[in-house]
Amino acid sequence: MAEPLAEFIARALGAAVTRTRRVAGGDICDAWRVDLDDGRVVFAKEHGGGSAMFEAEARGLRWLAEAGALRTPAVLAVSPRALVLEYIEPGGRTARFDEAFGRGLAALHACTPASFGWDVPGVIASLPQDNTPEEDWATFLGQRRLAPLLERCVAHQRLPPEAAGELDALLRVLPDRLGPAEPPARLHGDLWSGNAMADHSGEPVIYDPAPYGGHREIDLAMMRLFGGFSPRTFAAYEEVTPLLPEHEDRIELMQLYPVLVHVALFGGHYASRARRTMRRYA
Repeated sequence: MAEPLAEFIARALGAAVTRTRRVAGGDICDAWRVDLDDGRVVFAKEHGGGSAMFEAEARGLRWLAEAGALRTPAVLAVSPRALVLEYIEPGGRTARFDEAFGRGLAALHACTPASFGWDVPGVIASLPQDNTPEEDWATFLGQRRLAPLLERCVAHQRLPPEAAGELDALLRVLPDRLGPAEPPARLHGDLWSGNAMADHSGEPVIYDPAPYGGHREIDLAMMRLFGGFSPRTFAAYEEVTPLLPEHEDRIELMQLYPVLVHVALFGGHYASRARRTMRRYA
């Protein structure tokens, strides 16, 4: 751990760092388990470049915590270069985890925000996320998620210029492809299995959010994109809040935004997948 981070933690928490141990913290940050001289243990991560992402993550964790539906780590200190959170001892996922996660996610989604979007800008991974509110889901998904990201991918040569025409064709019919209208749900926004864990008692914890008010099928589709969640999790969710008709037919469409995020970050086979999806639903 760099000395400036240890000094920041000491100033913010009023206790000196006595021991650090590197832990998993994602692709773009260094992360640590930190022991303090007053007996506390905290989680800290740092990003050498400095950005708005830690402030956005801190706001997002607090916003999700307001719902009281799924546990999130408490925010202890934040700066442009570092984020310090409550350290949660990990445990094993069990059937109890699957049940509680599905029901907790349904409760989180039921906390309806005022609009599609959010009142502050966000970040997903290292990418900016435009949360400017819109009155309907099709407009928000098209204009605040898909269009800006595709433009970025073309500008950085992750997608060819003709992909813009493929998205335009999709956007023209997007309202007809998204199923029945629903009020916005409070979304985690980046809900793959690496952003969820069981604590030492087996209860679910979520972290690293990219939250906003959106359609709940986005979170559920993201959970299926890379796997890692059991069928019991989805069944428990639906016992609380039934899914909409033909939701299975929309999974790939609802995965388009996170797939485009991966195009922007990594390119490769994600680009061909994104183009197939746009052509399929257009």
